Amino acid sequence: MEKFGSFICKNRKIILTIAILLLIPALIGIKMTRINYDILVYLPNDIETIQGEEILSSDFSMGAFSIIILDNMPTKEILELENDIKKMDNVEMVVSIADALGTSIPAEMLPDEVKDKVYKENSTIMMATFKEGISEDKTIETVETLRAMTDERTKISGMTALVLDTRDLSNAEITIYVVIAVILCILVLEIALDSYIVPLLLLLNIGIAILYNMGTNILLGEISYITKAISSVLQLGVTMDFAIFLYHSYMQEKAKESNIEKAMSSAIAKTMVSVVGSSLTTIAGFLALCSMDLTLGKDIGLVMAKGVAFGVICVIVVLPTMILACNNIIDKTKHKEIMPKFTKMRDFAVNRYVFAIIAFIIILPIAYHGYTNTDIYYNLDKGLPSSLESITANKTLKEKFNMVSTEMILIDKNIPDNEIKEMLDKIESIEGIEWTIGLPKLSGTGMPKEAIPQDILDKVQNDKYQLIIVNSIYEMATDELNAQIDEVNKIIKEYDENAILAGEGPLMKDLVQISDHDFNSVNTVSIGIIFIIMIFVLKSISLPVILIIVIEFAIFINMGIPFYTNTELPFIASIVIGTIQLGATIDYAILITTKYINHRKEGLSKKESASPALGTSIGSIIVSGLCFFGATFGVGAYSKIEMIGSLCTLMARGAIVSMVTVIFILPAFLLVFDKSIIKTTIGMKEVK
Repeated sequence: MEKFGSFICKNRKIILTIAILLLIPALIGIKMTRINYDILVYLPNDIETIQGEEILSSDFSMGAFSIIILDNMPTKEILELENDIKKMDNVEMVVSIADALGTSIPAEMLPDEVKDKVYKENSTIMMATFKEGISEDKTIETVETLRAMTDERTKISGMTALVLDTRDLSNAEITIYVVIAVILCILVLEIALDSYIVPLLLLLNIGIAILYNMGTNILLGEISYITKAISSVLQLGVTMDFAIFLYHSYMQEKAKESNIEKAMSSAIAKTMVSVVGSSLTTIAGFLALCSMDLTLGKDIGLVMAKGVAFGVICVIVVLPTMILACNNIIDKTKHKEIMPKFTKMRDFAVNRYVFAIIAFIIILPIAYHGYTNTDIYYNLDKGLPSSLESITANKTLKEKFNMVSTEMILIDKNIPDNEIKEMLDKIESIEGIEWTIGLPKLSGTGMPKEAIPQDILDKVQNDKYQLIIVNSIYEMATDELNAQIDEVNKIIKEYDENAILAGEGPLMKDLVQISDHDFNSVNTVSIGIIFIIMIFVLKSISLPVILIIVIEFAIFINMGIPFYTNTELPFIASIVIGTIQLGATIDYAILITTKYINHRKEGLSKKESASPALGTSIGSIIVSGLCFFGATFGVGAYSKIEMIGSLCTLMARGAIVSMVTVIFILPAFLLVFDKSIIKTTIGMKEVK
């Protein structure tokens, strides 16, 4: 370890130069990494609805579609707009009632059943289908072009429009996230450290690690916008204490050794042992997200685990070169430490530990009740500003045309028309179904198939399937729509066991089911992995149990608060926050516990061990917790995207709750279960 530290110090100029040069490919990687803004693409490929989407895309060239609302637009203009849209490369089909009317037949001559569906208060609708998928770049560009070529009389709805608005809003906010996080962290570090310049060096070092991490995301192909938005601030909050540890270690060694290279070599050696071991639980917590069926977890988990690894590498390799290069400036900008010693807090936690146990017993059932009953929502547009164009269009569709959720039935083409009509009658009898459209139904109204243009026939049927559209008045991802989808599925399977119900509604239903499963499984996996790691780190069976109970208690409080404040959480926040909080804050507990064990082995009593263990750890824990809080709180308060804002708010609050819990509850547990700890921990048999 010392040799490695000496190598870093002797070659610091070369290392710093290489670190700076590596920023060039990192920045190129960041620029070239594709960002995905559609959560639904992270559903497993083997589910029926995803297979249905693939059939729609490959067999019907319907990778996505938009319902376009046209206000006060004459039939002639509608037809002209249709022709313009049809000329776009990615557009497969454009259909409106103007196709049937032409320019000579007035809309009033339409049958009331049809007119009431497609004309409302001088507004009508047009459907455009796109060859590429919902979140593909070409489809997003197509919707952008559609918006640019139309005026205020036109509103474009659909998932792609929502993805486009999410992209623009996220890109507009992401730089501000980082600025807020940096400012708040600087404030914390200026109070916590003894030099004005050191906080800037620590942030610069972590900034380099963040750029390396974001640049290497190109190896993953693409990342989600959620990962892009939170990974930088989360990496900053989680890895800052590694940098602080190296600086403190260097200053301690420098007080003993006048040669700054030797002092830094010793500091690097000590930091490697501590930081590498500490980072394992954090990395394990993030990797546990890879166990999610919803592969968004893998996306976040891999990027964050990689980010922690880069953070450790930069702290051990790059930060020492920066500190040595700025050693004289650091000495000149020294100031008195503002951070108090927290002796009263330490004495209260150790001497009044019974109060902590009582508080734990009282709060636990209340927190757990809130944790298990917090309301979760899955509707992807619910957490976005209502002023967005896509939200406004979807709202208009709902209010004027009762079009909320549109599904597609893919059914055997050879089923007789009379059976299809019978099936559609059954579907329309389901509560909440507004209407259905299929070729057999059109011919039943007096319009023979021969009268339907061949190009339209080719779009709604092929050698294997015929396509039927179903419109529901129920909101996406609600219990009502999910139950309705089950009923529709049951009916279509009676006529064709291989029939598939595709579309956004069924996809969202699968998202709900998979997310509910992930919520339980990912927490179990993260606890299991971290438990195993701590058995080896602490060489004990009882201590991992105690530490996990303490942090899980903090998670229950954090996740339970929304229940008592009547706050709904977006589903992804509820799934990943427990794992993130456990992995990111379990180190607080390991720090105190390790010192407590060492003092007990030295022959001190349990209270004599708890006092210095807590006293020498409180400052580090509070600084780490406040940095984590600072890195995430501002983003949570600022972001207009609730998926990101809620997640960062939970992380910020979780850092504070874990910090307080570890400082007050953990020492109480160590004191109460001291005998069990001695009996179940290797190397403590001689301890009295």
